[in-house]
Amino acid sequence: MKNKQWTVSMVMVVVSIFLVALNMRPAVTAIGPLFTILMESLQVSNTQMSLLTSIPVFCMGLFAIVAVPLQRKFGTKTAIMLLVIIVAFANGLRFLKESYLLLVVTSFAAGFAIAIIGPILNAYIKEKFPNRFATVVGVYSFGIGTGATLSASLTVSFYHRFNQNWTVALGSWAVLAVVALVVWSVVVRKEQDNTQIQGEIAQGTARNPWKNRRAWTILFYFGLQTSLFFSMMSWLSPMLQDKGFSLVTASSLLTCLSIVQMIGNIVIPMLMEKWSNRITWLLALGTLGIIGFILLWVGAGPMLWIAVFMIGIVLSGLFPIGLLLPLDEARNHVEANSWSSMVLSGGFMMSSIIPIVIGYCYDVTGNHTFTYVIFIALMLGIIGTTFMLKKNI
Repeated sequence: MKNKQWTVSMVMVVVSIFLVALNMRPAVTAIGPLFTILMESLQVSNTQMSLLTSIPVFCMGLFAIVAVPLQRKFGTKTAIMLLVIIVAFANGLRFLKESYLLLVVTSFAAGFAIAIIGPILNAYIKEKFPNRFATVVGVYSFGIGTGATLSASLTVSFYHRFNQNWTVALGSWAVLAVVALVVWSVVVRKEQDNTQIQGEIAQGTARNPWKNRRAWTILFYFGLQTSLFFSMMSWLSPMLQDKGFSLVTASSLLTCLSIVQMIGNIVIPMLMEKWSNRITWLLALGTLGIIGFILLWVGAGPMLWIAVFMIGIVLSGLFPIGLLLPLDEARNHVEANSWSSMVLSGGFMMSSIIPIVIGYCYDVTGNHTFTYVIFIALMLGIIGTTFMLKKNI
């Protein structure tokens, strides 16, 4: 696609990518708004509830390395279709009964599918939109942010609308997966890249990211920023309720965070087309993040809205940069897939730990002091990896 003009078929492919991306978070982020309700209904601890976030995130890391062989065997179109079907079933099964075990199993299944979708779509975008990949990654990130926003804002509404039935509130997100499956199957052409992939590997043109120091630095950065995102989506509402806010108000602040992030997910990558220095962006976002989390910790009233707004901007920029960094380094389609797989694999596995740590600290101390310290430490870690990336330029 050397032609820089957008065609109808290209736009439809981007739309289908957006619809698939919508399904990359609701199975995880729909838990946060109902955190306290689920904990009381299922009679489990904060640590056990944290597992519902950590298990799919850990799966996103554990199974991301499966992306390369799966895409090679089935091709992009078929692989994504199979994985979206799994996401649909994972969400749909939550309709069945109020069961902690069922939530754990469906979280695992959703995490497995999402883990593989990410690297495949990353490589697909790099291959199909070489001249516009930052913009299309922005649309992809926007889709992920939109899915997170919808689940954060509507799950509580579904809960109240359906007679405080949380199984319906969580299971309803299967509809998004069905829509994405239909559009993707119609729009995207079936392509097999086996010959090209095997040829490039045979020629030795693909570097092994596991032996590359810069790839490990990017992985560490991705793990820190993803830890930040999933911990915030899981714990912002309980943290605000701990400050005395009602479920509805806490949910509104979580929705505000998601909306800001959703908009930033597409605006910041577009801005990076003009101002492309990733290091400058990371340092600016890192500084803003530290200020935002300090305000969230010590602030009250309107200051909390400002803090959430600032953190939303930070999260909206950190994630697409995390997707772009391995693509920036990739020399071809094979490297785009393998580097993305490595970064997403290790990064998600890292980030599955933090929500559990937060839950454990809260169970032990009964307050969120350690939660705020952990968030600020994550921001400092992101700034640290930024300087490491700068040295390697």
